[in-house]
Amino acid sequence: MEYRKKLDDIEARFEDLERQMADPAVISDPDTYRKVAKARADIEALVAKYREYKQVSHNIDDARPMLNESDADLRDMAREEIARLEPELTRIEHELKILLLPKDPNDEKNVVLEIRAGTGGDEATLFAAEMFRLYSRYAEAQKWRVEVTSASESSVGGLKEVIALVSGDKVYSRLKYESGVHRVQRVPETEQQGRIHTSAITVAVLPEADDVDIKIDPKDIRIDTFCSSGPGGQSVNTTYSAVRMTHLPTGLVVSCQDEKSQIKNRAKAERVMRARLYELELEKQQQAIGAERRSMVGSGDRSEKIRTYNFKENRITDHRIGLTIHQLDQVMEGHLQPIIDALTEYYQTEKLKEQGGEAEAA
Repeated sequence: MEYRKKLDDIEARFEDLERQMADPAVISDPDTYRKVAKARADIEALVAKYREYKQVSHNIDDARPMLNESDADLRDMAREEIARLEPELTRIEHELKILLLPKDPNDEKNVVLEIRAGTGGDEATLFAAEMFRLYSRYAEAQKWRVEVTSASESSVGGLKEVIALVSGDKVYSRLKYESGVHRVQRVPETEQQGRIHTSAITVAVLPEADDVDIKIDPKDIRIDTFCSSGPGGQSVNTTYSAVRMTHLPTGLVVSCQDEKSQIKNRAKAERVMRARLYELELEKQQQAIGAERRSMVGSGDRSEKIRTYNFKENRITDHRIGLTIHQLDQVMEGHLQPIIDALTEYYQTEKLKEQGGEAEAA
C-alpha cells in the first residue's frame, strides 16, 4: 500500500508521544502536557485505523498459504476467510486515505451561526425560526452550547434574523456545509386555497476567530450603547445594556442585546465581529487561490441554493450532491446527521480525486 512509510512514521511519532505523556517531567508541566496530549489526540484515529489495516492484512497473509493445503476443507475455509477480509481491507485503506487528507484548520473551531429570512415574507420568517430550532436540537444532541447574540422577531412569531454562537467539539467540521440558501415548499397556514408557496432563508456558518487569527485595533472600533428592546421586564427600556459595535475600516456592524449586562453583550459582539472579519480574510485567500479549489469554495456560497425542504412530500433534497431523503419530519426535529455524513463523504471523495489528479500531474 502507498503511504506505508508515512504511516509507519506517524505510528512511531504516536508511540513517542505516549511515552512523553508518561514522563514525570512532562506531567509536571501543564502547558507541555497539554501540547503533547493534543498532538497525540490529533493522530490517534489515524494510528488506530492503520493498526486495524495491519491486523487485517496480516490475517490475509496467514490465510493464503492454506490455499495450497491438501485438505479440501482447509482450502475452503481459507478462500472464505480471504473473500471476507479483502473487501474489509479495501474499505480500511479508503478510510486511511481520508484520514491522511490535509485537515481544514477551522474544523476544531466554534461557529457563529446566522439565519436570515429571505423571499417569502412571513412564511420565510416562520421557516427561519424552524431552522434555528432544528440546529438548536442538533446542537443539543451533540452536547454543544448555543448562545443567542441577537434576534429579530416577525409579527407572526417567526424570525427575521437570528445570530448565535455555537460552542463545542468540532462544531465547524459538522456545520460548515450548511451555509447557503435553504428553500422551503409548503402550504402556509394562512393559505385558504391549499396552494404551495416557495420561500427561502439564508444560513451562514462562520468559524469563530480567536486573538491569534484576527487582531482588532481598538482605534478601529466604535461602540454605541442603547436600550434593549423586546421581552425582559422594566429594565429593558431603562438600562443601556445593548451594544452596537462598528468596525470602521470595513463598515461591519454587530449588535448584541441578549444579555442584561453591557459587558457580556460587548464580549459576545466582539466574538461575532472577529468571526465576520475572519470570513473576509478567508474570502480574500480563496479569491487569491482562484479556481484551484473552486468546487469547495462554491459549496459555501450564500447566494447558492443548496437545499429544498418539501413538506407535502416529506422530502428534503440537497442539490449539491443530489441527495434526497423522504424523512423531512425527522430532519426538522434535529436529526441532521445523515445529511452531514453524506456531505462530508462527498467532499472527502472530491479531495481524494483532486489529490490523485495532482499526483498524476506531478
